[in-house]
Amino acid sequence: MKLLVCGAMGFIGSTFIRNHKDKNPNDHITNVDSLATGSNIKNLEKIDKTDYQFVEASITDSEAINKLASDVDLIVNFAAETHVDRSISSPEKFVQTNIVGTHTLLEAAKKYEKLFIHISTDEIYGNAEDQESFTEKSLLKPSNPYSATKAAADHLVGSYAKTYGSKCIITRCTNNFGPYQFPEKLIPKTIIRAQKNLKVPLYGDGNQIRSWIYAMDHVDAIESLIKNGKHGEIYNITAWNEISNKIIVEKILGLMNKSNDLIEYVGDRPGHDRRYSIDSSKIQNEIGWKPKFDFDAALKETVSWYLDNTKWWEPLADEKTLHPQPWTLDWNN
Repeated sequence: MKLLVCGAMGFIGSTFIRNHKDKNPNDHITNVDSLATGSNIKNLEKIDKTDYQFVEASITDSEAINKLASDVDLIVNFAAETHVDRSISSPEKFVQTNIVGTHTLLEAAKKYEKLFIHISTDEIYGNAEDQESFTEKSLLKPSNPYSATKAAADHLVGSYAKTYGSKCIITRCTNNFGPYQFPEKLIPKTIIRAQKNLKVPLYGDGNQIRSWIYAMDHVDAIESLIKNGKHGEIYNITAWNEISNKIIVEKILGLMNKSNDLIEYVGDRPGHDRRYSIDSSKIQNEIGWKPKFDFDAALKETVSWYLDNTKWWEPLADEKTLHPQPWTLDWNN
């Protein structure tokens, strides 16, 4: 099988490639990535490069994408601008990559009749405070520019499936964590700032609830959908680990033998949803997928990885990336 994997120098995409090559060594993978924020060629420097090629290009580049898409069996799209805080101050990049880029990929998938797997997010459902967990049939109510662009992309994918009969599958996953995650995200930022004995910021009261999944579980779910997913369908993916940001930070500090005195409460970001929660009964009942990793064990392993791999994150963890309130900065430069 030949795969075109978009955005696979990033956290989840690179996890997918490492996992896929381990289990399918004879498959050929083309990785297309623009090497924008969050991408890092070191994420895949240790993989077997047999039947693998990397192409530096944007998913908005229709000429490059069409050339690559013509000779594969399926397209998996991880490429996205993903950091909510950055989207608040600099939404333009999110519109271009998440909407225009997805359109470019859909056109190529339609032209060459390829299966298109679109990786989305639970954030498009919006705030789940005082509500039941969202299902795939729930209305989309995004609260910030990041989730709004992802919701728009999902609608585009769905429209291509219905209008043109394109072979598309949408996945909507909860918060991922694990090795190789860019330092601006909550878990790696907490580990790195604590390691440096810097204050660890919590937005608002810190009681925002997110559902967490180890990245290896996420990519395993994607693999199950490549094999058995129904075209034109949406699948929620969660490991049912709903935990507040405050408890996450306290768990990390405990694993690092650091005091909770490092926690510093800062002003909350605009439009911050209090809770994300989705129901993944569909993929479990119809496909047979279920998460394998225990949250606390995976978090401990993740903390250990960052402490053992300072040479990976040190070049990335500058003052701007580790800023306690990133939405206050200008990310256009």
